[in-house]
Amino acid sequence: MPRHVVLLLSGPNLNLLGTRQPEIYGTDTLLDHVQAARRAATERGWDLEHRQSNHEGDLVDAVHAGIGRVEAIVVNPGALTHYGWSLHDALAAFEGPIVELHLSEPREREPWRHHSVVEPLATARVAGQGGTGYPQAVTLAIQAAAAEAPTAVPDTGDAADTGDPGDR
Repeated sequence: MPRHVVLLLSGPNLNLLGTRQPEIYGTDTLLDHVQAARRAATERGWDLEHRQSNHEGDLVDAVHAGIGRVEAIVVNPGALTHYGWSLHDALAAFEGPIVELHLSEPREREPWRHHSVVEPLATARVAGQGGTGYPQAVTLAIQAAAAEAPTAVPDTGDAADTGDPGDR
């Protein structure tokens, strides 16, 4: 039986976590955050795939590759949050839940960070929680995907039922 998959995308400069502005982003590395996210997924019986890139097109390609294959996306778009319209358009083509994730709270920082091109597409948003936001975002994505999953209709054994109320 195939496993459920959540895709975690990390945008530009997140590969520098642990050393880049630790007073804002903390001292944990991206690998630390991905491992915490993977544990949250595994605890729920899901697989987690991760892709980090400093190039918007690579993240767009990852979304495209996930369409029809992964059931949810968690995205920390980094600076692409504010201007990554091609990432926005790729995410708009994805039919499952999308959770926007940020270590800090962009709305409490410089004014140019207050606008998100991802937020209108997001099922949920996790921001300002630091590293604990990663497992939280994965959990929200999995819960949303489970809520959207079609439920099996019990077989009543009445093969002649055509759905016409007159047949009942």
